[in-house]
Amino acid sequence: MKRTSFAQWPCSIARTMDLLGDWWTPLVLRDAFYGVRRFDEFQQALGIARNTLADRLKRLVEEGLLEKVAYQTEPVRYDYVLTEKGRDFYPVLLAMTRWGDKWLAGEDGPPITVHHLACGHDTHAEIVCAECGEPMTPAETRMRRGPGFPPRLARRPDVEARFARQE
Repeated sequence: MKRTSFAQWPCSIARTMDLLGDWWTPLVLRDAFYGVRRFDEFQQALGIARNTLADRLKRLVEEGLLEKVAYQTEPVRYDYVLTEKGRDFYPVLLAMTRWGDKWLAGEDGPPITVHHLACGHDTHAEIVCAECGEPMTPAETRMRRGPGFPPRLARRPDVEARFARQE
């Protein structure tokens, strides 16, 4: 069964979900941030089937989030290292963590805390405006078509109505 692709949709959320595709991919990236680098370490940490892990790692390498770096030549074995594009995914994981901590943590509290080395405090992610530093909430933000929005779609009545509600 062929899955629907969102790669060409004019929406960064849809494109990101197309890349992630399933629940394993963000967990592989999470473990990469924990310092996991080798296939067997990912497999052991996640309990994921080897063929599924191989597929996810291959996709993350192809998409430029991870890089394969040989650490052994006979036989060739690789570390999977986060690239700049991969490291830029960290705020997404922090936002997911914050939401999960608020809405899914049990009575004992969050299972993992985020410790900020620069200030020495346990903390959580906040989404703030890059221009003024104020928190970004649905009531205080609006989505607008950007320069990459396809003109052929901008003229569709449903798209015009969606963005008219945002103004």
